Amino acid sequence: MERRSRDERMAGGAGAGPRGPPGRHLPPPPSFPQSRGPPPPPPRRFEPVDREKVPPFLSTCPLLLRVFTKNGGHHTQEDFAVRGKEPKDEVQIYTWKDATLRELTDLVKEIAPAARRRNAKLSFAFVYPDKGGRYIFKQAGMTHAHGNMGRHPDDSKSLNELKFQIGDYLDVAIL
Repeated sequence: MERRSRDERMAGGAGAGPRGPPGRHLPPPPSFPQSRGPPPPPPRRFEPVDREKVPPFLSTCPLLLRVFTKNGGHHTQEDFAVRGKEPKDEVQIYTWKDATLRELTDLVKEIAPAARRRNAKLSFAFVYPDKGGRYIFKQAGMTHAHGNMGRHPDDSKSLNELKFQIGDYLDVAIL
């Protein structure tokens, strides 16, 4: 038996060239540029934000609104006289300054069973301290619990339009 060299065996036989069996040539290796340089930067994952195209609720921060509900009428100034001893019937809502009284009515209806009555009306008032530290009530508007009872002009008023300031309380009388 004839002994072939290792190179000949790997190449496929005695007549095979360095590129494969005789008569069959492999394609040339790909050519690379002489100087490669640093790799290109990766594509940007985030595009700059166009503030004009962003919906307002995404471009403003929500606020914590402390809501106090009471059946039959509003709370009194004495109920808010001592900081830290506000009325117990408080609900905290995260919302935006462009929230309307209709939207707030729907939120109050979720937590106050009396507000779900067919003929219920909700009266809204802002409660805030004056320069002397006494709490002042400012009537903000009134809505019907159910929109089919007739739209009220105050339904579409937003907290911002009503001059609400962050830190004010919202007192809701369920009538």
